[in-house]
Amino acid sequence: MFKKLLIVSMILIVVFVFLQVNASAKIIVKYGHVGPPIHPQHFGAVAFAKYVTEKTKGEIEVQVFPLGQLGGERSMTEQVQAGTLHMTAVTSGVLANFVPEIGIIELPFVYPNRAVAYKVLDDKEVQQRFAKYCEPKGFIFIGYTENEFRDLTNSKRPIKKPEDLNGLKIRVVESPVFIDTFKALGANPTPMPFPEIYNALQQKVIDGQDNPLFTSVLMKFTEVNKFATVSNHILTECPVVVNKKFWNSLTPEQQKIFREAAAVQIKVNREGNAKGSADAIEKAKAQKVDVYVLTAKDRDVFRKAVQPVYDKYKGVFGAEWYNFFMKKIDFYSKKK
Repeated sequence: MFKKLLIVSMILIVVFVFLQVNASAKIIVKYGHVGPPIHPQHFGAVAFAKYVTEKTKGEIEVQVFPLGQLGGERSMTEQVQAGTLHMTAVTSGVLANFVPEIGIIELPFVYPNRAVAYKVLDDKEVQQRFAKYCEPKGFIFIGYTENEFRDLTNSKRPIKKPEDLNGLKIRVVESPVFIDTFKALGANPTPMPFPEIYNALQQKVIDGQDNPLFTSVLMKFTEVNKFATVSNHILTECPVVVNKKFWNSLTPEQQKIFREAAAVQIKVNREGNAKGSADAIEKAKAQKVDVYVLTAKDRDVFRKAVQPVYDKYKGVFGAEWYNFFMKKIDFYSKKK
């Protein structure tokens, strides 16, 4: 009897150890971003997580934390660099504080339209350059999520020309390009984390903010800002970066799956943004928001006003990289 009990006990111990080993073999990946749970950026991140789990047969579980639950964008970028967070999707302007060359994505008024912007960003040589710039800083670049082309809302007056921005306190992303752009346009740029925008608008701490009109409607900014300008002044792409040490711990097959998942993610994200943007103007007007859409002529005026930004950042990014990127824009603008 004792011998049977001993055998059963040993079997149970072996099973327990086996289960523990299997449990510990599962990799939990934390993925943070600041997009709201109702935005296509988050839907894309969820699609990323689902793809990784399915393709690794559950060996890797990606847990997505939206709306800055793990910190602001700068904080999460620092966490990824330090290795305390596995990965994040961070606005390129914020990532530029760590990898200056990435900031070129957000130069104002440089893309003639969405189609050209996507062709440039998806260009193999462009992505290779992004990866090259990120790696020495401890980041592995694997793709993008997207907020959208940015527009303006404010509580004071319609914005139709640069002078209309004079003196307005506008919340911006914590990015040198954003700050310099709005200074060039005569505004008073105020960096502030995304989750704080609504209260700041409501309490008149700021006069306005720049986010895609789609996002402004979703986040109810248009409840407290009754003037909106569809300006499409800056495209907010959010490079997805992974901690380099964690990345190197993955097998080549797992790394391949992550890259495939990133491609799925941006497809879902972009499709959702395109649909949401198409409805945004009517939804804003239904909230009695005064909406003005910049004409091609208006955009030319704004582009001339931000020329000092181009001049400055050609030096910041380096003439070779700046000219390379601008030639890509020109190439895809002319390509039919």
